Amino acid sequence: MTETNRPAAAPGEDEPDLLRDQFKQLLRYRRLLGAGLAVGLLGGVYLGISTADTYVSVADVVLRAPTDDPFNPSLAPDKAINIGSERQVALSSSIAEQAAKKLGVADKDVAALRRGLQVTNPPQTMVLRFTYTASSPKEAAKRANGMAEAYLSKRQEALDVTRDKMVKGYEGQRDPVAKQLDDLAKQINAMPAGAARDAALGSKTDLQSKVNTLNNNITKLQALDMTPGRVTSPATPPAAPDGPGIPMSLALGAATGLALGLLAAWVRLVFDPAPRSEGDVARSLRAPVLGYLPRDKTGGGPLLAAGEADPRLAEEYRSVAFRLAYDSRFADRRRLLVVAPRGSSETAAAVAVNLAASFAETGKDVLLIEADLRTPVLASQLPTDAAGRPRWSQLPGGLGSEFGGGAGESEWPDGRQLVVDAGESGAFDLIPGDRVRNVARALTSARATRLISEADSPNSTVVVLAPPVLSYADALALVDRVDGVLVVCDPRAVHRSDLSRIRELISGAGGTVLGAVLHSPLPGQKSKRQGSAPGPVQPPAPAPGEDGGRLPGEGGDTVALRTVRSGRR
Repeated sequence: MTETNRPAAAPGEDEPDLLRDQFKQLLRYRRLLGAGLAVGLLGGVYLGISTADTYVSVADVVLRAPTDDPFNPSLAPDKAINIGSERQVALSSSIAEQAAKKLGVADKDVAALRRGLQVTNPPQTMVLRFTYTASSPKEAAKRANGMAEAYLSKRQEALDVTRDKMVKGYEGQRDPVAKQLDDLAKQINAMPAGAARDAALGSKTDLQSKVNTLNNNITKLQALDMTPGRVTSPATPPAAPDGPGIPMSLALGAATGLALGLLAAWVRLVFDPAPRSEGDVARSLRAPVLGYLPRDKTGGGPLLAAGEADPRLAEEYRSVAFRLAYDSRFADRRRLLVVAPRGSSETAAAVAVNLAASFAETGKDVLLIEADLRTPVLASQLPTDAAGRPRWSQLPGGLGSEFGGGAGESEWPDGRQLVVDAGESGAFDLIPGDRVRNVARALTSARATRLISEADSPNSTVVVLAPPVLSYADALALVDRVDGVLVVCDPRAVHRSDLSRIRELISGAGGTVLGAVLHSPLPGQKSKRQGSAPGPVQPPAPAPGEDGGRLPGEGGDTVALRTVRSGRR
């Protein structure tokens, strides 16, 4: 294939459009959003009330390492002090016990005293920040200062103990050497001059050097400044509570609750198998949504929408018909298959009937074929009249020669043809369905193929109504003989996986999904998932006109409208 003949790739959906679509879907879960907002507001109220009488006071302590020359620039306190370890010491129970003694707190309340303390270390500093939370400002300041002082006192005590141990250790090393030096000095005084005296003098010099070294170490330790640190910012009673206040708490709670609600809605959306928007349906079927039937007009009532008090439904059907008419895949031969995913196909039947009426309104010769041979009902629910001479037999290669007008035939299609009066839209022909022993053989017969091929005639359109595609394989037997498939479904009662499977089945059978028509049940009606098992098969209705020109109107789900005695086009 050359570059010029290569078809252009379909542009992908814009990312901002996908985000907007997902955000709109999240807004459908109003209960989850409301619950999250309510929880957040309750948390905000609790936070505001619980922190209304909470006061926080802060005391800062800067640490220093023991040194004999505090002005020595080579001294690095951060190398001598492990600030993380010191923070843990400040939070220890020993510090709390010592602070409790100074503050006059009972031993049983030491644990409560520790719970109110928080010690932090500002980055790149040798400062420990003692933050204490109490129910009164004076108590918070008093306890913050008490904990800081207890920590410095404990640290001073620990440093003094360490120095005393080191001094004692040096003294323990020095005393034996000093005694040995004294004894050697006495021996040297009693020795005559000579080589032995000279050797003894050398040993004395070595011992004296060791004693001097140990004395220097002891002197340095005793000269160290053992100050552990100082309070640079003592705690003062706070002037206001630490809490954010009721208004700020409510705002924070509302923001947090809304975020939780959006998160819950997003999780619900991710695990929700049903399509929540027209975009989901279009992406699953890889075909556009051609129309959305009005909510209050999709259940019950007559199949034909023409003449209804509310014209919205008829206009929606006309819109779908015009969109199909301008689809290049359907405009050439005009053979359309209408199916539902699962369960009841009442709405699919209404769509097929009204699309046939809309095509007839544009001047087309329309034939509606009821290929639902399991529950045929159109003949009993539409205003029909038996055609004196089947109009379709007048077309080149028509049906008359093959079907023989229906006389003596027992298999569908048997040549029986009715005319449906669609009011101002005109009229169209109907090949009603009939219960047969072998549905698959009837749908794949040469006569059924010849009947559907009548759309090849000029100015002709054929609309075929088939049973639900996921309940029976009947529709798949007709897919390769039509120009496109129209899927009619309730988006709240079908799964995205069902729509994807429909697309795969139709594509595998050699067909094309032209689009979808969406509908919803009436207010107060339960939306039954279209994945449920199909309903019981109804007995076939008698042909119209067999009871004196009146349609049956008693029992079952049929609706007796009126009989068109004369209305052939």
